[in-house]
Amino acid sequence: MGDERLRVAVIGLGKMGLLHASILNVLPNVQVVAVCDKSVLLRKFLKKVFSESDVVDDLERLSGLGLDMVYVTTPISSHFPIVRTVYVNKIARNLFVEKTLASSYDKSEKLCELAQSFGGTNMVGYVRRFGVTYKKAKDLLVQEAVGELVSFKTYGYSSDFVESRNSSSVSSGRGGVLRDLGCYVIDLALWFFGDLQVTWAEVASRIGGVAEDSARFRVRQPSGLEGEFDVSWCVRNYRIPEVGFSIIGSKGVIKVNDDKLELKLNNGKSSVWCRHDLNDTAGFWLGGPEFYREDEYFVKSVADGCNAEPNFLTASKTDCIIGEIGRRDEKNEC
Repeated sequence: MGDERLRVAVIGLGKMGLLHASILNVLPNVQVVAVCDKSVLLRKFLKKVFSESDVVDDLERLSGLGLDMVYVTTPISSHFPIVRTVYVNKIARNLFVEKTLASSYDKSEKLCELAQSFGGTNMVGYVRRFGVTYKKAKDLLVQEAVGELVSFKTYGYSSDFVESRNSSSVSSGRGGVLRDLGCYVIDLALWFFGDLQVTWAEVASRIGGVAEDSARFRVRQPSGLEGEFDVSWCVRNYRIPEVGFSIIGSKGVIKVNDDKLELKLNNGKSSVWCRHDLNDTAGFWLGGPEFYREDEYFVKSVADGCNAEPNFLTASKTDCIIGEIGRRDEKNEC
């Protein structure tokens, strides 16, 4: 696309929309042309913050702006109709969608078909792939640092609803714990190990109603690798959500979370890396350096006309596993 700046619109200006829009606004080869949100109060604020951008309340008003890419950062339940509208109305061919891709695997499949039909670059915001500790863990797995993989255990914990009672509407509004927090764990597991099959699952409500607040499930690969997942946002002492893995191989163990990675080999050798040991830097620090790296990577992929990861097809596998967990849990209750 030469030296011209990429023209982008951000749809949905909640926490994640403001974060992405702010980062995009400082990237030298990007111009935030428009922001879109239904809230009248928020639009008044946005007109001051993004004074050089169009502030609109309807997707239709993004047509004709010559957009190179669109960011969709609205609630998960709205992803499918918004992405479909962007494609069908030819608002843009390059789309970034915050996780999860859609509210069901069926809808994710349909969005993958649309993306294939219209072309362009697409990506889903599983930002932990851009965390330096997880990137180091992925490199070690590629290098077979712990030999043949035997099993793994992983968790995703937060204290968001640890003291809550009868707050099912709030938790459901966030898509339930699997789509809000557990999806990160599932996506990392797919990135680390490849395709996985759910063999057992138990989903529970801790705060009343029909909310999904905790989930435990097991997976298996044809190769024999087995894994266990534990996800909950009702765990004390996790003010900031945390994801972690313990990966057992024939030569040793890898333990990794958001802040640290440990490699312990059976021969007695060990290494520890913290975030600051792994060049955890960014050109603009907002919400954590991994968000800048994520947006910079997507923008470069669009500029170069390249595929991005995780793309719609990759992210649909996470939605597939979430659907499998629900089906397995239903069988357990029968």
